[in-house]
Amino acid sequence: MRPVTDLSSLGWGRSDEPPCGVVLARVARIDRGRLTVLTAEGERRVVPGRALHESELGGPAVGDWVVLRGELATEILPRKSAFVRTVAGRTSAAQVVAANVDVVLVVDAMTGDARLRRVERYLAVAWSSGATPVVVLTKADLCADVAAAVAAVREDAIGVEVLPVSSVTGEGLDAVRALLGPGRTAAMVGPSGVGKSSLANALAGRTVAGTHEIREDGRGRHTTTARELHVLPGGGLLVDTPGMRELALYDDEDGIETAYADVAELAQDCRFRDCGHRGEPGCAVAAAIEDGRLDPARFTAWRKLQAEAHRQRLRVDARARAEERARLRSFHRALKDQPNRPRAERAR
Repeated sequence: MRPVTDLSSLGWGRSDEPPCGVVLARVARIDRGRLTVLTAEGERRVVPGRALHESELGGPAVGDWVVLRGELATEILPRKSAFVRTVAGRTSAAQVVAANVDVVLVVDAMTGDARLRRVERYLAVAWSSGATPVVVLTKADLCADVAAAVAAVREDAIGVEVLPVSSVTGEGLDAVRALLGPGRTAAMVGPSGVGKSSLANALAGRTVAGTHEIREDGRGRHTTTARELHVLPGGGLLVDTPGMRELALYDDEDGIETAYADVAELAQDCRFRDCGHRGEPGCAVAAAIEDGRLDPARFTAWRKLQAEAHRQRLRVDARARAEERARLRSFHRALKDQPNRPRAERAR
């Protein structure tokens, strides 16, 4: 068996030794009940063992490190990071989009509808992943004012690098490549039609993802159908993901606070700790909106994501549900006991 240092080109950056007598592999693709994995000896197709699906990690994901015993993948190693969303539909299950990534490339296009709220949502999830988020704005060749488009996103993407690129002219591609040194892994996430496949092909220097013609509104069409890990010419690794029609948060309260650090910081200056920012006296958030320091649309988006994350937490956390019921009971008792309410109403 080759030493662990041979796996560094596949993103292995751990100091611990692999289990003796087994082979480590990185999951590059999952389809038809089998895994395509990358090992120090090359690409292989293996069968996932039952233990993988019964794992606390929720089954294998692209980017995972797994233990191979023959043609069987028997174990998922703990993840250092993961981009996770709630499975689309009426469910509370988590879906790992990409595992063990160093950078999350939040991709959107500089064409079509306004993108700020959409980028903010992706950043909230990206900050929770444990990786570093970077916003990549594609189709710079189709944008009349690239500087203005970048500035608008940069103002809201606090602490995040914003890179304009064009897969057609090559503008900005070197800046993205600089993020992906040898052994570093990036995951591209974003809605359909924003140019992720074209960007993947440009970074890879070959066709690794199919593309379609651009529509009259400047948007592309969804082409990637499965998540896949690609090894790039410079030694970096890239997880290309299908476009997401829906990005439902999964317990991302910390990520929301980071993505909306300006709003969270204002909220800490409110007079009351439990300020609901609905007109209470001494509300620092309301004051910032009134004097133009805070965009009311950004505040509304923050509140919406907070409520969404809270509902998701209640769905998956029995203790949180019990605490919420106790809070509501206490609230209703307090209403009943208000001394200024009519006696007949309190008696009901």
